[in-house]
Formats: sequence, C-alpha cells, structure tokens
Amino acid sequence: MFHKKTLSSAVLAAGFGLLAFAATPAHAASQGTINFTGKVLADTCTITVNGGSTVALPSVMTAAFGSAAGNVAGTTPFTVALKDCDNNTAQAKMQFSGSNVDTATGNLKNTAASGSNVQIQLLNSSDTAINTSTQANAPTIAVASGIGSTQLKAQYISTAASTTAGLVASTVNFTLTYQ
Repeated sequence: MFHKKTLSSAVLAAGFGLLAFAATPAHAASQGTINFTGKVLADTCTITVNGGSTVALPSVMTAAFGSAAGNVAGTTPFTVALKDCDNNTAQAKMQFSGSNVDTATGNLKNTAASGSNVQIQLLNSSDTAINTSTQANAPTIAVASGIGSTQLKAQYISTAASTTAGLVASTVNFTLTYQ
C-alpha cells in the first residue's frame, strides 16, 4: 500500500505542475514601425492641346471606311503638353469623362447636327485605342523639372457598314491626377 500512495502523490504533483504551465499566458515580444511619406504639390500644371485646346481632324471620303463598322480613317496626331508643374510632380495620369463618352465603345459620340455615323477614337502614344469609358490604355504623362507631354492620336471610326456623309464634332473632358 505504501507503494501506491507514493505513486499517487507523484502523479498529483506532476498534474499540478502541468496545470501551472497551462495557466501561464503566452507572451509575445514583437514591435514594429510604420513610416509615412507623401507630397503636397502646388496647384495644377498649365495644360495645352496642340498649343491650344482643339484638334482638327481632316476631311475624309465615305469610301475610306469601306463597308464595315469599326473601320478607321483620318488619323491625326496631337500633343497634350504640361508646363509650370510643381517640381515634385513626377507624373500625371489622364482620366477621361463627359456626356459624349460612349460607354459601350469607349469612343466619343458624334454630336454634330446632321452628322455622319462615325465616332472619334483616341489612341495613346503606342497607337493603342483608349477606352474613355473604362480608362483602359489612358496615358500617364512623365513630368520632369515641371514639364511633360504625351503624344496622342484621334481618328474617325465607323459605327455602321455604310458610312454617311456629314459633320463631325465632339468633346471630352479629362482630369490629371498628379503623383
């Protein structure tokens, strides 16, 4: 019987020892640092489009579009130039908007009275179509020493298999987000 009592005391002592370790909360000794950076830029850059604000597309014949929707003609390059930007500005991201943006095609609707059934499509400096609705392929203008520019193109794009003669006019707004 003596043997059983000793063994029981030893098991009880071990059990209390385990409970003492289990009741001790775990301590994590971790620290971290959060760093913040940013810029406060002076007001916006001076912006010009071809030295003003208008891009004149050339006159084209209806035959230039062939007999399919989506054919293009009259590709015209133009420049969006920035000057007098804050010297801390590294780039400016363009974003297009306005009531003339066709949300289905991303092109610009023709708003001319008795106009042709074409739209105006914008291309970035890589000749990739810009979707002015979703902003896909919209340019980012690199800015250094307060100046920057990007080369864009505008072109007519047919909306029907048979293009009609008529006037073409449209506008689009854009916003630059400076970084």
